[in-house]
Amino acid sequence: MSAAPTSRHALERGDGRAEIGLVAAPGGARIAHLHQKTPLRVLCPHAEPGDLFTAALVTTSGGLAGGDRLAVDVELGSGARAVVASQAAEKVYRSTGDDTKFDVALKIERDAWLEWLPQETILFDGARLRRRLRVEIVSGGRWLACDSFVLGRRARGEVFTHGLFHDRWDVFVDGRLVWADAFRLDDPKIVDHPAGLAGAAAVGTVVYVGQEAEAATALMREAAETLPKAGATKIGGLALLRILEADPALLRKTLAQVIGRLRSEIAGLPALVPRLWQC
Repeated sequence: MSAAPTSRHALERGDGRAEIGLVAAPGGARIAHLHQKTPLRVLCPHAEPGDLFTAALVTTSGGLAGGDRLAVDVELGSGARAVVASQAAEKVYRSTGDDTKFDVALKIERDAWLEWLPQETILFDGARLRRRLRVEIVSGGRWLACDSFVLGRRARGEVFTHGLFHDRWDVFVDGRLVWADAFRLDDPKIVDHPAGLAGAAAVGTVVYVGQEAEAATALMREAAETLPKAGATKIGGLALLRILEADPALLRKTLAQVIGRLRSEIAGLPALVPRLWQC
């Protein structure tokens, strides 16, 4: 006699990890340590002439499902300069109940420069994502980062009516917490509420930590003044820009312009985002 079927079948879940250790070298950096576990992979495309070493994170599963777990660790040695980006936008599918977890840890030593430039995260209706970013910087190290998320598949008219997005950032300089930020979306009313996202379909954030934070803040404020819903501020040695946007494509374009200008005017680098962003 066959056994009665269970009410819930066991599903295969992703448990990926990528560890990247970089040290100073011509071109900005070279790999000293690399570990990768499916579905995370690390590719190293050729950088644009005059630009920095680039590591591209790839999720080979094509997206994240409920119950998947990913972890990324990046360490930059003293004097190393590098860009870490994602190959494409990250899709988070509707969950049947389990949370997707994505943890990122970045360590930046003295005189190192790290750009953390993932493309947008697309939250399908019903997605459940818990994400945490922890950054540890030694005085003299510099960090330029951007992040954005999109609520629903906009091309098909999808909106975010239920699910969970819990995002937490902790930034430390010399072991001291200088900025902590947490965002939780589990009620669709937050999306349209004037004190919430005010109807935005996408949200973008740019952060810079370094001795040029004052100049970075001025550049961010210039950008914010040209946008309908944006603001910039400085918290200690950290400059912050946040943008609410109805059009995800326009947000991507704006972020690319801001990042390019910050790279150029603060670090003397080409006013470009990784070519992957142009795909």
